[in-house]
Amino acid sequence: MEIRVGCCGWCVRGGKKAYFKEFSVVEVQETFYKLPRAKTVSKWVEEAPENFEFTMKAWQAITHPPTSPTWRRAGIEVPRSKYNRYGFLRPTKENLEAWEKTLEICRAMKAKICVIQTPASFKYSEENVGNMRMFLSSIKRDDVIIGWEPRGNWREHLDEVKKICDELNLIHIVDPFRCKPVSSSPIIYLRLHGIGGREVNYRYKYTDDDLEKLSKIVKDFIDDGAEKIYILFNNISMRDDALRFVKLLEGSGLSPVKPG
Repeated sequence: MEIRVGCCGWCVRGGKKAYFKEFSVVEVQETFYKLPRAKTVSKWVEEAPENFEFTMKAWQAITHPPTSPTWRRAGIEVPRSKYNRYGFLRPTKENLEAWEKTLEICRAMKAKICVIQTPASFKYSEENVGNMRMFLSSIKRDDVIIGWEPRGNWREHLDEVKKICDELNLIHIVDPFRCKPVSSSPIIYLRLHGIGGREVNYRYKYTDDDLEKLSKIVKDFIDDGAEKIYILFNNISMRDDALRFVKLLEGSGLSPVKPG
């Protein structure tokens, strides 16, 4: 059983080399906005310690429509006539090509997990479920594990979430203070966005009591047979909260993977 604790993004002062000294995993965020060059990503891997692990967030072109404000950083122009060809996991030529580019960067990064985060506007519906099934059943994965973090009203349809995850071999990614994962995967992937607010509260700083509760949640996953657990903090104080949580786990007898 393996536990890795880290952050969503390079949040340590001093850049990547400083980050490598403090954590054993990072979820790369810039890949969501605009894909870097494969050569750039390969250099990150060369600079990282041997036991360091990269995960990455999938390019927004496959999940978010061009009307999303995050597209301002995408660096590509999409004519209005093609707006419905991108995002929402539609099985279109454009989305499938965007996935191929995403997968290329996954391979260069040697990322074991690619995080697909669908926006709140991607609601539970027969159309969205059908498109998702067609898209995810037709793409190559090259041994990359796909984790799905659904936002919006999917928490009201967890039976369908479980069905989709188990059918398509996905990890159900959750914030454990908001929802429990329902997929049958032995891999647990937690993204912590702060407590309070409907989906996120990035300004939240976790209290000692919060981290104690999180520790109990992790122990419950272990008791239930989890083989690998990722805990990725994604709030304004993510570095400090993640380091505090590592110390708490070590003090409780658990041994997260050490950096370096």
